[in-house]
Amino acid sequence: MTGGGPETVTLRLATRGSALALWQADHVTALLEDAALDAGRSVVVEKVIVETMADQRLDIPIDAMGGKGVFVKEIQAAVLDGRADLAVHSGKDLPALTPDELVIAAVPERGDVRDVLVGSTVDGLPQGGHVATGSIRRKAQLASLRPDLVFSGLRGNIATRLEKAEGFDAIVMAAAAIERLGLSLNDRVVEILDPSVMLPQVAQGALVVECRGDDTQTLSLLSALNHLPSRQCVDAERAFLAELGGDCDLPVAAYAVLDAGELCIDALVAAPDGSTMLRDSRRCSIAHGEVTGRAMARYLLDDAGGSALLGR
Repeated sequence: MTGGGPETVTLRLATRGSALALWQADHVTALLEDAALDAGRSVVVEKVIVETMADQRLDIPIDAMGGKGVFVKEIQAAVLDGRADLAVHSGKDLPALTPDELVIAAVPERGDVRDVLVGSTVDGLPQGGHVATGSIRRKAQLASLRPDLVFSGLRGNIATRLEKAEGFDAIVMAAAAIERLGLSLNDRVVEILDPSVMLPQVAQGALVVECRGDDTQTLSLLSALNHLPSRQCVDAERAFLAELGGDCDLPVAAYAVLDAGELCIDALVAAPDGSTMLRDSRRCSIAHGEVTGRAMARYLLDDAGGSALLGR
């Protein structure tokens, strides 16, 4: 406290160094600064850039590296060992289980959950069309719609993926990533895929902010960033994924929305080649969102045949 002014708190924020990750970090920083001002305080946020193995090894598919955790484990480690006070993740990259010492402190208001096809519409793809995606979830759902399609992997940051698009009939990307980076795709064919066509990844479009569970000061500051409706939906989806014991290397998806004070949850478990799609849809009270998410996972695994599809 100096000169009778507001108390200033310095926070170190761990993030990857990609353009999208830095946007996410800046967005959370702006939210923190506004919340602190509203509370009569001042926050200074310093970025701690962490280069993950997944950023370094673009030649290896994500599922071969161990799934979505490769994007976040090293960032979480920076918080756990005290190099940083908080971390910001893309929700869809976060594994279903959080390390014991960390907590999800906030889920800011969710962005666009949808996927987009860049280069062609689904119906406009030629017979045997070549589509690039690094997601087995996207591949399975597109293969179910168009069994004739051929698929290749796709790695790299958003700009790199768009550059590589010229070598394929289409690529699949997240709408939120394109929107957040302010990219103009006016010169390309873009089809926004409704969740009824392409069910999103768990927590897609959401940001997740983690900190140490015993860091009461940071927890208090971050609590103001939590957007309750977004958090309720993301928690239900993550409960589904946690019960599956899954990661983004599995062809699964879940999407929850609030409707008239209740949660509507759609979930999917698929064969990797899209030949079989197991779905479940349920409506529940908000208080039972996580319980319902877990129940849907158990139904798809145990009763609908999902365990066999996932090779369990």
